[in-house]
Amino acid sequence: TKENIGSLTRMTLGEKDPNKINKTILLVGETGTGKSTLINALVNYAMGVEWEDDVWFKIVEEERSHSGTQTSDVIVYPIFGFEDKTLPYSLTIIDTPGYGSTAGIEHDVIISQRLLNLFRSEDGVHEINAVGLVMKESENRLNDRLRYIFDSVISLFGKDMEKNIVALITHSDGRTPKNALEALEAAKIKCARNEKNQPVHFLFNNCQDEDRTEDEEDLKHADKITTEGMSQLTKFLEKTAPQKLEKTVGVLEERIKLKTCIQNLQDRIEMIDLKQTEIQQTQGALKKHEEEMKKNEKFTIEVDEVYKDKEPIDGGMWLLVFYEAATCCTVCEENCHYPGCTMAWYPEHCEVMRSGRCTSCTGKCPASDHVKEKWKYVNKTRKAQKTLEDVKEKYETKAGSEGKLNLLETLKTDMAELQKKKDQLLEESFQHVVKLEQITLNVNSVSIYDHLDFLIEKMKEKGDTEKEKKLEEMKCRMDEDEGIQAALRYGFSKLTAAGKAKK
Repeated sequence: TKENIGSLTRMTLGEKDPNKINKTILLVGETGTGKSTLINALVNYAMGVEWEDDVWFKIVEEERSHSGTQTSDVIVYPIFGFEDKTLPYSLTIIDTPGYGSTAGIEHDVIISQRLLNLFRSEDGVHEINAVGLVMKESENRLNDRLRYIFDSVISLFGKDMEKNIVALITHSDGRTPKNALEALEAAKIKCARNEKNQPVHFLFNNCQDEDRTEDEEDLKHADKITTEGMSQLTKFLEKTAPQKLEKTVGVLEERIKLKTCIQNLQDRIEMIDLKQTEIQQTQGALKKHEEEMKKNEKFTIEVDEVYKDKEPIDGGMWLLVFYEAATCCTVCEENCHYPGCTMAWYPEHCEVMRSGRCTSCTGKCPASDHVKEKWKYVNKTRKAQKTLEDVKEKYETKAGSEGKLNLLETLKTDMAELQKKKDQLLEESFQHVVKLEQITLNVNSVSIYDHLDFLIEKMKEKGDTEKEKKLEEMKCRMDEDEGIQAALRYGFSKLTAAGKAKK
């Protein structure tokens, strides 16, 4: 039975028995590793299909398994009704296609968001027994793309998921996969460990659907390898406690909050900086015209006046959802979720909304005050001529003999208030980074790294040496981490390729 529920596709085999135990495994891997074939092998094993049966069932659609540019669909395969065969439980397989595909990094972000939807929806998946990293036996090193794929998924989960992460080695000849294990070790992939302190791994050679008129003995040997691997994986799933996904949902939601907070923070701090510049220009001009003010003579000053404007963005459609659109608050005139707002059709469905209100904008306004359009707010300045009366009216000072003193004091007070707001925004952003580091398994996440330079610069301006030092240490650790550098190299190459494609 095939069901499309929002962004989720569910392919169910059999009928669920609520009295039976279910085990869930999430598969991650690069195109060409044999992940689709492995899913079919898992289904056949669960059904009790053996070599002698001379039959092979497929659940993965052909167009999906052979597509060079796969869709963003996260497909769930619940397998019910075969608990009395080879497995003592029903099996749910989650396939995450497209990581590292030709569609680009934005496409990978969509997959992460769809996993979040799956984990937090009422009829979704709420616990996982294993995360399977699918890779070939011949993989002697993790290239930048494969490192990025594994890190992208591992970083979705909380720290308690490490002992549930295993390697599924395909194209195996049955011997110890030294190359693949060394590649995992070199990459410092966090995963479960066996009694030899090796990454827990299972071997497969999925040739069961090939024609047996030739090479029958070789194919039979391959089937034996796969059957043994399935048996060992079955025992691992049976003895390993499932991990609840509350922390995972927390990690994913916190990452979205972090990214939107930082982006919104940068825009708001930029606006504050521009306002402070305008005030400084006003202060300087008033002091310059001190004599004219004493005589109450008329004069004008020129300042860079700050204002908000709307700027078109390259919006579009992606699998029936807006892509590269922005969720904006029309009251605060702020971008509450941009870039990255791809999953919601309406503002009330955006990830930054909680209980009908925005978690990102200054006023935490209701969703009804927001729009999702193909434009965003931008901070701009324009040269403006101001009279003394204009300045007084704007900064709400009283006229009279003490007008100069009142006005300058008001400007000074406004400067201090703006600085206080900036410090509050900076502290909020810092706390997001700290919290994400505490709950994420792979703390060296690109989503943190991307914003560290900005945070460090602002902490330095603020003079908060303690927080600046903590952020510097975090950045230094990431600079020395091969995984984060591989992700950054891969990201740059993807963006370069995308730029060439557009040209």
